[in-house]
Amino acid sequence: MSGYEIERKFLVHKDRDFKSRAFASSRIKQGYIAAKGATVRVRVRDDKGYLTIKAPSDGKGLKRYEFEKEITLEEAGQLLKLCEAGVIDKTRYLVQSGKHVFEVDEFYGDNEGLVMAEVELGSEDEAFEKPDFIGMEVTGDGRFYNKNMRKYPFVIWRGSLPEEYR
Repeated sequence: MSGYEIERKFLVHKDRDFKSRAFASSRIKQGYIAAKGATVRVRVRDDKGYLTIKAPSDGKGLKRYEFEKEITLEEAGQLLKLCEAGVIDKTRYLVQSGKHVFEVDEFYGDNEGLVMAEVELGSEDEAFEKPDFIGMEVTGDGRFYNKNMRKYPFVIWRGSLPEEYR
């Protein structure tokens, strides 16, 4: 897959149920290969591997070019050895809301306690139905980019968020 992705990110209220509404879930481990001017991610999602290259986001953090290719688990394992320190470990839940699917990520390790949701849109001004578990929008806030959370994890800055999100 390649093209532009348009997505918005939100924190999930810690006292609201989203797991019972999920129609699917998967375990994801991912690492990042050093690259200037782009994000190069290696991901293992359940029993599949992926290589993803993302261009920098636009000024609002809403839109960016993305290229993704499925690779073998063996290739992903070899590429993970080339990644910088800090692996992102999370479970992703897929929750339908209206005509959109929210990807809700529950993080582990040094990012334990952080639960974040993303929705991909067809255009920057596309309307969508927000489920009741969705809270504060964090689109464009670099702290919530997975590539940054491996170096500056949630455990360090969780106190900067309102109690309902930590």
